[in-house]
Amino acid sequence: MLRRLHTIMSAAFHPAQLAADAPPKSRIGSVDLIRGAVMILMAIDHARVYSGIPAGGPRPGIFFTRWITHFCAPAFLFLAGTSIFLYARKHTGVSRYLLSRGAWLIFLEFTFLRVAWTFNFDFMHYEMAGVIWVIGICMILMAGLVKLPLPIVGTIGVVIIAAHNLMDSHMGALLDGLDQNRFSGLWKIFYVGFFAGPIQFGPNGPNLIVLYSIIPWIGVMAAGYAFGKILTLDPARRNRLCLAIGLSAVALFLVLRGFNLYGDPRPWHAAAPGRNGAPPMPALLSFLNTTKYPASLSFLLMTLGPIIALIPLLEGMSGAVARTITVFGRVPFFYYMLHIPLIHTLALVVSKIRLGVVSPWLFTNHPMGNPEPPEGYVWSLALLYLTWVIAILLLYPACRWFAGLKARKSDWWLQYL
Repeated sequence: MLRRLHTIMSAAFHPAQLAADAPPKSRIGSVDLIRGAVMILMAIDHARVYSGIPAGGPRPGIFFTRWITHFCAPAFLFLAGTSIFLYARKHTGVSRYLLSRGAWLIFLEFTFLRVAWTFNFDFMHYEMAGVIWVIGICMILMAGLVKLPLPIVGTIGVVIIAAHNLMDSHMGALLDGLDQNRFSGLWKIFYVGFFAGPIQFGPNGPNLIVLYSIIPWIGVMAAGYAFGKILTLDPARRNRLCLAIGLSAVALFLVLRGFNLYGDPRPWHAAAPGRNGAPPMPALLSFLNTTKYPASLSFLLMTLGPIIALIPLLEGMSGAVARTITVFGRVPFFYYMLHIPLIHTLALVVSKIRLGVVSPWLFTNHPMGNPEPPEGYVWSLALLYLTWVIAILLLYPACRWFAGLKARKSDWWLQYL
């Protein structure tokens, strides 16, 4: 299957193109394409962080600016699990690799990315456990799970995804007085997240805001690991299974969400009033407004279903747009490490052009510990999307260069970028 994929893609490429444009034979084109697409979409939300525009709202433009980026984290974690499976087929010492890789990601989340998000060094009062943290901690947990039979890992993943919303009815009682519980920090790390406030280490900090709790994301990575087996099947069978799994997930989302049977703590027909007394969301937006923190079953069905169903449709695509997107998908972590400081820097430039000064607000504790933007600061959606396009255009040459470097070299340190 991989040889056939390589032949198809190679025939579509100009022979003079750099190696970065043609995926190595060991890679699966649709996975890189999906990963690249969600990396590009992710930058919209991170530009939004510095725009002052809220994370969703009753207006369709603002709502869908946030909603389209909901596909990113599920794709990251699920495909990271798939990549672990594919890596394990050709390498030994997988557990050791996952332990070191996971620890490296956690370290970078709390150091380099902490500074990139905030452009300040006030480590004592703010740390955030974001998506890179949860990928890292899940990799560490997967170092143990990969020693189990594949069906057991897959079952564990699906059960975590499907069953964790059984906690919904107990969440209110759990949150009441949680900080007086000596295990409150563990609860926040594993499931509750930031809704119960930050984890405080000592009376004077530092504080840790857990944006991405371990559950259900370890379930998503474990399910993605088991899904890797499907990608190694013959193309016809693989495509049938991807369509069946993906479309079934979408159908289950429509039924569970439509009738508010199970899977999300917020019924869509009882939309809460908007900010500052604004009217509730329209019904369609409320229906799509599933819970991301912690990610509900409805949220994961709504996002992972289409992603899985798209795999057979994207396999073999080799046009100019697909090749460009694939470049980002082949170097996702390198892209991630660059795009946060780049977007933050572009926000400083925008502030200087619009306001005549660089707003001090841009040096506060983004994206979770910052105050409301100052009066007159908030961008228009058009400016947000313009900044996003500029960021992607600036990132492409660097990512293309690094993808070419990875294609030519196999130095050990490249695995950590």
